[in-house]
Amino acid sequence: MGELLTKPLLSIIIPAHNEAERLPPTLEQIKAFLASQDYQAEILVVENGSSDGTLQIAKAFQDGMPNLRVFSESERGKGLAVRRGMLEAQGAYRFLCDADLSMPVEQVNRFLPPVLTEVDVAIGSRELPGSRRIDEPGYRHLIGRIFNALVRTLVLPGIQDSQCGFKCFSAEAAEAVFPLQTMGGMSFDAEVLFIARRQGYRLQEVAIDWYFDPDSRVRLVQDSLRMGLDLLKIRQNARQGRYDA
Repeated sequence: MGELLTKPLLSIIIPAHNEAERLPPTLEQIKAFLASQDYQAEILVVENGSSDGTLQIAKAFQDGMPNLRVFSESERGKGLAVRRGMLEAQGAYRFLCDADLSMPVEQVNRFLPPVLTEVDVAIGSRELPGSRRIDEPGYRHLIGRIFNALVRTLVLPGIQDSQCGFKCFSAEAAEAVFPLQTMGGMSFDAEVLFIARRQGYRLQEVAIDWYFDPDSRVRLVQDSLRMGLDLLKIRQNARQGRYDA
């Protein structure tokens, strides 16, 4: 699909690593939701390093979804896929969406005007008053809160849920922040939010409903340890001026 004739209001970006099973129902739900909206939107699937049929399945959906664009990154890494999608997107607002669609797609509008205004980066939060975590085991919530305390201490004071997989960037913020991203793995969330705040963009958390997926790809112990080291790397990068515009 070539250059869109009209710039969309919204771009929905879905990083997809080995998502052959979860991607089809997600695309069907997004398609139905967007058909009922009065604004233009596009969907970008960025497959990265898959060993199943994720790329072929995504491309097969394009026949029935003219607003779907599909990209492929050979190297594995969610952060790499998100950066590619954010910089390929053409929307005035660029919404990061996990492939499991654990947030009801209708809640996308909570991140957009007129519901949300004067915000450059809106962060889906499972911790604000009015948010709900549904079916999540208590031990996973506890470990997540411990890690978030570390994030708040080292790089993002005041942000209660930096790791939720649903975030919305204005086009201006996306095009300023993501070229400076250095981390291709799971720590990219904390890094891009740190860069956005450092550059003066306005961040705000948005309460959402979030449904726990037992097929989560997050490995609590291994990923948390690696991401903890990455937080120290973010601080080092900042001292070295790597995030300066």
